[in-house]
Amino acid sequence: MSSFAAHGSAARAFDLQRHSDLGAALAEALRTYRHNPCLVERDRGAVVDALTYAEFAQRADRVRAALSGFGPGARVGLAMANGPRWLLAAYAALRQGLVLVPLDARQEPASLARLAAHAGLELLLCDTGVAARLRRHAAELPPAARVVVSRPPEGELPAGWLSWDAWLPAEAAPVPAPAARERADVAAIVYSSGTSGDPKGCLLTHGNYLSQAEVLANLYPLEEDDVYLSILPTNHAIDFMCGFLVPLLCGARIVHLRTLRPEAIVEACREEGVSHMAAVPAVLEAFERSLRARLDGLPRIAQGGLEAFRRANRWLTRRRPSHAISRQLLRPVHDAFGGRLRRIFAGGAWVPPATARFLYEFGLPVVIGYGLTEAGAVVAVNDLRPFRADSVGPPVPGTEVEVRDRDRQGIGEVWVRGPSVFAGYLDDPARTAEVLIDGWLRTGDLGAIDAGGHLKLLGRAKDMIVTAGGKNVYPEEVEGALRVPAAAELAVFAAHTLWRAAPGADEALIAVARPREDVDEAGLRAALAQANRRLPAYQRLAGVAVTHEPFPRTTSLKLRRAQLAERVAAASTRAAVCSLDAPR
Repeated sequence: MSSFAAHGSAARAFDLQRHSDLGAALAEALRTYRHNPCLVERDRGAVVDALTYAEFAQRADRVRAALSGFGPGARVGLAMANGPRWLLAAYAALRQGLVLVPLDARQEPASLARLAAHAGLELLLCDTGVAARLRRHAAELPPAARVVVSRPPEGELPAGWLSWDAWLPAEAAPVPAPAARERADVAAIVYSSGTSGDPKGCLLTHGNYLSQAEVLANLYPLEEDDVYLSILPTNHAIDFMCGFLVPLLCGARIVHLRTLRPEAIVEACREEGVSHMAAVPAVLEAFERSLRARLDGLPRIAQGGLEAFRRANRWLTRRRPSHAISRQLLRPVHDAFGGRLRRIFAGGAWVPPATARFLYEFGLPVVIGYGLTEAGAVVAVNDLRPFRADSVGPPVPGTEVEVRDRDRQGIGEVWVRGPSVFAGYLDDPARTAEVLIDGWLRTGDLGAIDAGGHLKLLGRAKDMIVTAGGKNVYPEEVEGALRVPAAAELAVFAAHTLWRAAPGADEALIAVARPREDVDEAGLRAALAQANRRLPAYQRLAGVAVTHEPFPRTTSLKLRRAQLAERVAAASTRAAVCSLDAPR
């Protein structure tokens, strides 16, 4: 067993210990920073809404008044795109002692109704699009649940449903007294499907969130003039914590953008002066492609000059990032992002090390971390001192990580213990007992801890492939090594998982790949064959199955491996797979 609890134990400047619940902590921030800009909502290149902290508090009071009929502990579902109304409703519910149930607004309506029923919602706040899809499943919602729609869709609403404006009382309506909660009380029920398609309601307490927010605000402080760009759905753990709680508690400004289009993200960064953001790997790779295209378009002399400044920046920031140095050396690159972008947080899916290194060398530090819903949000994160692209960093303060049942390479299952570990799964004691053991959370992830205390992840235990020769193969590691420009998407499987042979019957590695639009299948196979030859024999592909359909993913763009495997199995046979002439 290997364990570590790192990041040091320095005194913390940001202290939430005096608060027993999230509502009280956020209310104090609204009073403290009342004159600061709070929220900006952008859509199609324009600002459509903007609030100060004082205006946020005023609007939230009307929502609190609308919630006055619900007692502490009542469950309120949010199925809306990230934006001011999401945050207003979330804060108001927490201030009144209600339990938040963040839901995926893009989820299939039947699944959404099923989760609403499982959670026992008394109120569901949803977008117009969600309401339009949910109409046919209204009978499957909890009988007592009220539904409020952000903007009324065309036609009449089902009986008992209200529009947002009709639901809110008059501005002069009395605001109810806040309801205090204890740290052990449940603050949110977060449905975590991960990539398995089997949702679980994670019970997260006020103490879980307060401890995590305090830790992250001390590791990566946000100043009052900082701007956080929120592009990930707020129902996901990372944006709930880093795009809602931490910025508001620190008095920073949040910019909401409802698209992952790189050009829109860059425009928002430039026009709003964004200093921090979280991004999925697909966005990071798009940034890299954009920068490389820009470099390729420069005259050769200019390319050489920029490359020299890039090398200088790499050397000068080898121990820690320096925004001032990087911007001075690489001003054109930084000006394209508004000149203030200092940190890009990444996690939740495997981050290509080459992409992270490339962006860091241009002065755009990618903070790679690791977390899961059951642990609040973040378990480990890099501190950039120095930058490393090969790990997810040491555990955050107060959190312990152990790697158990290690093999000869030191790889085993990651177990986690700390104040942000959840209280269990809603109404599922059997599943809770499987993952919570003596205060430790079994993550199901495989990893190793190096001499410096950094955690390196290899993938999910259930996805690991054992070859006929007894070698362990981790799909994400092979996928990273096979990252070629010709492939828009790529995933690695054991053949038996695609064509339903018994484990051990056929452990040959098969890549499922989608070519980029400007690449034909022959070009994709040639690029993969070349990369394949550089791999150790036990990691080499036996063949590739080419698809032209986008891979199934969660709304945070995690790959749904099981769904992709089922699709490939239904569409092709083992005999149709193209060989890469890589004998095993």
